[in-house]
Amino acid sequence: MRIEPVFLFDLDGTLVDSVYQHVLAWKHALDSEGIELSVWRIHRKIGMSGGLFTNQLLREIGVDISEERIDRLRRAHAASYQQQASQIRPLPGARELLRWLSDAKIPWAIATSGRMETAAVNLASLGVDPQRTPVVTRDQVKYAKPDPDLFLAAAARLNAPIETAVVVGDSVWDMMAAVRCRALGVGLLSGGYGPDELRQSGAFRVYDDPADMLRRIDEVGGRR
Repeated sequence: MRIEPVFLFDLDGTLVDSVYQHVLAWKHALDSEGIELSVWRIHRKIGMSGGLFTNQLLREIGVDISEERIDRLRRAHAASYQQQASQIRPLPGARELLRWLSDAKIPWAIATSGRMETAAVNLASLGVDPQRTPVVTRDQVKYAKPDPDLFLAAAARLNAPIETAVVVGDSVWDMMAAVRCRALGVGLLSGGYGPDELRQSGAFRVYDDPADMLRRIDEVGGRR
């Protein structure tokens, strides 16, 4: 008996070209708190949950961590990101890939470490209505990536065993989460991580972007 796959997508850097807007928004938030941090250090943590992101960064540079400060950083990041909404665009082939899966009757969902306050900008750029499409955000789970909770919740929304899921993401955090929940990880280079990093973190296949993945969709079980 053939096992039908389901596809679980990260959002930033996977379906939407928004990673560097997030980097700049976090940079603005950190600057507003008088915290100096190189942009490359921020980029290396994009894809984690905001709370884990700030905890790790502040620990690395020896800055005081308090719940109040973390909340201020999160709100400043969200406000700065929302100001860049007009710059957010779908990645090449993202809409076409989602449309192809829908036409092929292959279930798919979105699982993002972002909260809905920032994810809403990305979903709007994609033309995805969270009332009609399964979307799991950081607000809905206890832990975000690299924990597997987001992908487990997304598979549950599709009524599918997680072992049948293809997790598509652009970061090492996505691939680590996929491994931890026994899903198949597919990495995209569109978020700035290199192919070796993605493979070493558990990616079964690596593609340039959604358009490249769609061209080779049969390699990961996509068939009409």
